[in-house]
Amino acid sequence: MEKVPIVFFGSGPVAAKSLGLLADAFTIEAIITKPTTVRMMQAACPKAPLYTVEKKRELDELVSTHHFTSGCGVLIDFGIIVSKHVIDAFKKGIINSHFSLLPEWRGADPITFAILSGQAVTGVSLMLLSEGMDEGDLLAQAPYNIPPGSTTDTLTESLITISDAALTNLLPGYIAGDILPIPQENGSILGNVSPTYSRKLSKEDSVLDWSKPALQLEREIRAFIVWPKSRTILANREVVITKAAVSSRTVDVGKVLIADKQLFIGCKEGSLQILSLKPAGKPEMSTIAFLAGYRQFL
Repeated sequence: MEKVPIVFFGSGPVAAKSLGLLADAFTIEAIITKPTTVRMMQAACPKAPLYTVEKKRELDELVSTHHFTSGCGVLIDFGIIVSKHVIDAFKKGIINSHFSLLPEWRGADPITFAILSGQAVTGVSLMLLSEGMDEGDLLAQAPYNIPPGSTTDTLTESLITISDAALTNLLPGYIAGDILPIPQENGSILGNVSPTYSRKLSKEDSVLDWSKPALQLEREIRAFIVWPKSRTILANREVVITKAAVSSRTVDVGKVLIADKQLFIGCKEGSLQILSLKPAGKPEMSTIAFLAGYRQFL
């Protein structure tokens, strides 16, 4: 059976992994990416023609000067605004695989905010790209139960696989006219819910605030594990906390308690047991190893 041709829009590791999987099921007519991500996109799909753009205007010019024959585009983690002119250049539009159950967590960082919110279920939405932010009609949604202890990177890997399966199974039917898009307010498996919005993270998000509940800080550590990470000062030096657990042990807010070779830090509600961490300039280590070298400074 002949592979369906698509034009792929994406940049960064998530896009590259997704592209590598899609290349098995589709003919990649072209890859459109940012100049900074050329190598990883070429590694994912070496034979496809590749074009680079940095801004919306450059993307408009590229699509105006190149005739792509694919019926639709596929966009994953692109990071550049796509105009109606570009969307309309494809007979069937551009399909965005968004890693949440829309209209939940529209915006730039839905996976991180799924973990931060403590929700039990997330998923992937196949959406027709529109000029509004993640407001396009839905083709399909695939739910996923978030395993306990998931981090942003482990959850991302799972959703990449789910996204690939959804696109592989449904995109040919959509192009053939067998699947019709449905407005989010009618088609979301969450029902008629109000949209929620994620945001871009900043470096300031990395500072652990011990006046927050321990449960919230434990989620931040898992959610920020890739970037911006979770930082605090221990033993007079900056450390990144890489793994922690919520504890009912009573400790004053912001204070350190060492008991039975374990390290606890007091929070607004409960305390946080530190399981592993990375001191500045050092490799990641267990709390036991950290205490062996730095206990006298605590």
